[in-house]
This record gives sequence, structure tokens and C-alpha cells, in this order.
Amino acid sequence: MTKVAVLGAGSWGTALSIVLADNGHHVRLWTHRREQAEAINQTHDNTQYLDADIPEQIKAFYSLEKAIEDVSAVIIVVPTKAIRDVCSELDKLLRQPVTIVHATKGIEPGTLKRVSQMIDEEMTDYNYEDVVVLSGPSHAEEVGKRQPTTVTVSSINSEKAAFAQDLFINESFRVYTSNDMVGIELGGALKNIIALGAGISNGLGYGDNAKAALITRGLAEIARLGVSLGASPLTFLGLPGVGDLIVTCTSPHSRNWRAGNLLGKGQKLDEVLEQMGMVVEGVRTTKAAYQLARDRQIEMPITEGLYAILFDDKKPKDVVEQLMNRNKRDEMDDITPFLNEHY
Repeated sequence: MTKVAVLGAGSWGTALSIVLADNGHHVRLWTHRREQAEAINQTHDNTQYLDADIPEQIKAFYSLEKAIEDVSAVIIVVPTKAIRDVCSELDKLLRQPVTIVHATKGIEPGTLKRVSQMIDEEMTDYNYEDVVVLSGPSHAEEVGKRQPTTVTVSSINSEKAAFAQDLFINESFRVYTSNDMVGIELGGALKNIIALGAGISNGLGYGDNAKAALITRGLAEIARLGVSLGASPLTFLGLPGVGDLIVTCTSPHSRNWRAGNLLGKGQKLDEVLEQMGMVVEGVRTTKAAYQLARDRQIEMPITEGLYAILFDDKKPKDVVEQLMNRNKRDEMDDITPFLNEHY
């Protein structure tokens, strides 16, 4: 079977390693921390990040050079802020052609690049067209327990997408393909913003009505920005859009939801991030999406409100009041122009 390196031994990287091991592949799980690699190999668990038994065919490495030796595929699951450093090092060390699949959901503040674009810029022998993205509604906790999960893989290179589909698909982890790489990446990244909002809503004590409003109007924002960047509006009605929104906005499994919940209860951002102990991608993505929306003159009131809470120290209740008192409008005003443009 295929030798695969998974870069990033957090909850999602560990869960994807379990899927690959279940499919009979030889998996090398890389972490930059020696003590974590040694603990995984000795105990066959990674309880700091994921409560699941790790199959013996998963071997943990802290040497990136050894982890990628003779592999056919490299799965990148490190946080967005680490993508450039890891890919730059990976580019120096690779000695054989591999398929690059990334499962990181985020946008880089400042450059406003998607993860596939960052990989393309850091890896001289790998083109953007050949990178594969994996995204969809998938809590690592449930994937690690082999509970039914569906995701989407996308690449401009259809052969690479099909390879990734075959690599991961099994009876509990169903994989679809898509040719809308822009939409798949943006859906996976931008939903984290709305998940933060859903958590804040819960922390404020609001109920299902507010949650439904956030998910629905959040989807409209995601679609507006995504379509302006070249995505198909239909992508946001699929797994990486509506599906990922539902799973991250309705469950305490979501670290973005949990972070938002603490913010809604009155904690400051620095306190929340320290307490979480894991990367909360929605924070960085909110900053990037706010920049994108301003640059492209796209109206994103929920994103703007969250930006004000995260970076301008605005009180969540004040932001909710501001959102609820916006000018009257027709619901379809936000959507009709994009549909008319594409269909």
C-alpha cells in the first residue's frame, strides 16, 4: 500500500492518519516536538489532542526528513501560520515526486492568500494546479471513532483529486470530488468566522433563533465573498459550505465555537486563546476576511462585527444590537446579483 506522511500531529492530523491507516497505508505522522512523537509511539495515543486509539502502523516522527522519506503523498495539516515555514523546509528535503494534499482551513492575513497559494509560493517544484485540498464537515473526534463522515477533495488536476479520493475513502469516511478549488478552500476557511459568532451567541445566552440567523446570513456573506473571488455559488450549498457551517456552528467539538462561547461569556481574546491551548483558525481568518471584504467592497456585516469584538474590544452585546438595527432590506438583495451573473 501507499506510504504517506501526515504533517501535523494535532487532532485533525491524527484523525486523518487513522483513516489512512484503516485503509492499509503506511502512515508517518510528523510533529515538531520530539516528546510528542516518542509518546505517540510508546502509548499509541495522542490524548492531548484526540481521544482515540492510534493503530500500530502509524509511526510518529519529529524529524521531517525521515518522515517524508520514500512517501508517495504528503498530507499537510499544520496551522495556517505554520504553512510557509513547513513547506519551505519540505521543499528543501523532498527527494522524490509526491502528491501534496492539504487539509488546513484558513486564509493568511496580510497577503490574503489561500493555503494552496501559499504552498505554491513556497514549493518550487510543485504547482498550484497540482495541489489537492480536503475539506468538509468533519470533527476530528468523530472521525477518530470511525463515525460516518463526508468530505470533499478538490484540485485543478483531476487525476490528483482522484488519487486523494482513493487514498482516503472507506466505509466510514466518504470522499467526493469537486473542480471548484477556490470555493472549497474559502468555504472551509470562512465558516470558522461564523462558528466564532455562533459560540458568542451561545455565551450570551441566545437560543436557536439566533443560531439559525447566524448560519443563514453567514452563508450569504461567505457566498458573496467567495463568488467575488471566482468560486461557484453552488459550492457553498454543498459539504464545504452549508455542511461545514452546520457542524462548526452547532457543536462544542468545534474549537472556534468554544472560543466564541468564552468570548460571549465575557473573557478577553488573549485569555481565551491561552485557555484553548490549540490554534483557533477563525481569529486569523476573521482578520483576513475583513481585509478582503474591504478591498473588494463586499458587504459582510457579521464578519465586521466579529472583527470589532476580536480586535477593537467591542462588547458582543453591542455588536448584536448593531446588527439587529441595520437598515431594512429584501433578503434576496444579497444573493440575486450573484445568481444572475452566473446562471
